[in-house]
Amino acid sequence: MTQDPEHTSESFVAWLREMLERRGYTERGAQRRFAKDAGMSEPTLSRLLRGGGVPDVKTLESLSKALRVPLPELLVRAGVIQQQDLDALRHVAPEPLTTEQAAAELGITSPEGIAAFDRTVRGLRATEPTQPNSTTRPRSSA
Repeated sequence: MTQDPEHTSESFVAWLREMLERRGYTERGAQRRFAKDAGMSEPTLSRLLRGGGVPDVKTLESLSKALRVPLPELLVRAGVIQQQDLDALRHVAPEPLTTEQAAAELGITSPEGIAAFDRTVRGLRATEPTQPNSTTRPRSSA
């Protein structure tokens, strides 16, 4: 994979410093407080702020949660993945989702609830003139 010239180690460090400032981590001891809030060690954060290599996914997940920034954005900013590759992944057609899987994703777990959900989906599908009679549907894209 080639390095994205827009997202280098230096630009990631600058962005991370800016995000820390935006989130109020500016006073003395802010680095220690952010490391604790993010669930990472101070040396890890210090290494990141010095541009010491590409952060691992666990570290990026911690940063994502603490900064309230989507993980895919962090992956691009850290140079782990290029924006065009991320965009391409978003356009891949996912596997069909069964009504049981959809019910589970919606938090419907009781057998009665799943059966009622399935009946509702089948009833709605019956009103669709071009919808095949199937127990799966495509997932919506993110």
